[in-house]
Amino acid sequence: MRSVSKKELFESMSVPKAIAAMAIPTIISQLINLIYNTVDTIFIGQTGDPAKTAAVTVAFTIFMMTVAFSNLFGIGGGSLIARLIGAKREDDARKVSAFSFYCAIGVALLYSLLIGVFLDPILRLLGASDATIGYARQYVLVVVVAGNLPVILSQTLAHLLRNTGHSRQASVGLSGGGILNMLLDPLFMFVLLPAGMEVLGAAIATLLSNLAACIYLLLTYRRVSRSAPLSFRPRDAKAIGKPEIKSLFSVGVPSAALTALFDVANIFLISLMSAHGDLEVAAIGIVMKAERLPNAINIGLCQGMLPIVAYNYSSGNHERMHRVIRSVRVYGLIIAALSLVLFEIFAAPVVRLFLSTTAAAYDDAVATIGYAALFLQIRCIASIPQFLNYHTSFCMQAVGNGRDTLIHSFCRELVFYIPFMYLLDALFGKVGLVCALIAGESCGAILALILFARWKRRTKT
Repeated sequence: MRSVSKKELFESMSVPKAIAAMAIPTIISQLINLIYNTVDTIFIGQTGDPAKTAAVTVAFTIFMMTVAFSNLFGIGGGSLIARLIGAKREDDARKVSAFSFYCAIGVALLYSLLIGVFLDPILRLLGASDATIGYARQYVLVVVVAGNLPVILSQTLAHLLRNTGHSRQASVGLSGGGILNMLLDPLFMFVLLPAGMEVLGAAIATLLSNLAACIYLLLTYRRVSRSAPLSFRPRDAKAIGKPEIKSLFSVGVPSAALTALFDVANIFLISLMSAHGDLEVAAIGIVMKAERLPNAINIGLCQGMLPIVAYNYSSGNHERMHRVIRSVRVYGLIIAALSLVLFEIFAAPVVRLFLSTTAAAYDDAVATIGYAALFLQIRCIASIPQFLNYHTSFCMQAVGNGRDTLIHSFCRELVFYIPFMYLLDALFGKVGLVCALIAGESCGAILALILFARWKRRTKT
């Protein structure tokens, strides 16, 4: 896409077309990456061993923390770049992109080191039992300790590309990695490695696919930087000004906190659920994968919205900014409502995709499927308030309102969701623990809407 087309995309194209141009590639990328993460669980589930499914659930929590670190410089830097472009400050945008690139590398290496040193205590903290810790250790060592750098760098580069209008190129890179993973999974799990090493096989497939995606995005970023305000030159990173660093972190830190606190909440969920048994942990792990389908669509929708909102806020076109916000809110609510209805009707068939009852441990597999179907029917009720949380948070990030984004993130998980887990678990056991998501997301959505309405009154936009 030529630069003049990007100007049209951000400034004058009809709102539905602009949203589609930015969001559809991002949604496709989100869905393909969801599918490849889900395929890991499905293939592992074909072994009929709930212990392996539970182990991947524990390990996946550590892996998902990489999203928080990529958001720190991807969304923090990307949203700032979009605002700088809207303000016609492209030289500063290049400096921000280079700074984000090198900081992402540093954070990725540090996280790998920390996980590698404290791996076993972390796995135990997350609820790994004697039956699951060996499998969880295999997955984390390969995917996170050895493969964390390409994951964080890929996601950061995708955010930076997307916020300069290159949504399609960003999505091709992430989607290509996902498709490659789906092809490599059965090869490593059932052909190249011996029986019993399925978790390790899935981990190796994930590592190689993430590496391939990173190489593609690096080459694309280099090519695009010839015409777009992007750079990875060290001198540009060093030349960034203190106001730009402050602006980057004012959005990046709350965005990272939003994802990190979500993962922290999942840590508490898995830890509390582990007290009820490994089958329940496997069941909630299946549900957490299944419910990511509507979440992936809506997150992709919001990520596509963010650059348009940021650009128009900075350029002063607030009328167009609010039309984009309202349109995306309607689209997302429709998707959330449809997902709620479909999961209520088809919960049992959906969860059966993730665990075979024809292999070993038949009784355990059937019990796990029963728990998972019940848990999914309960948790899907939170779909609508969960989207409102995502949508409002992305809007606040787009306009640089980091303070309210951080308040919302903190309260959503630490003030509402986690306390509800302990309260409802104590009162109603595992069913109450699952219901905590509905209460936490509903309270979080109310707070988010209040914070955003207060920001609009304060800024008169």
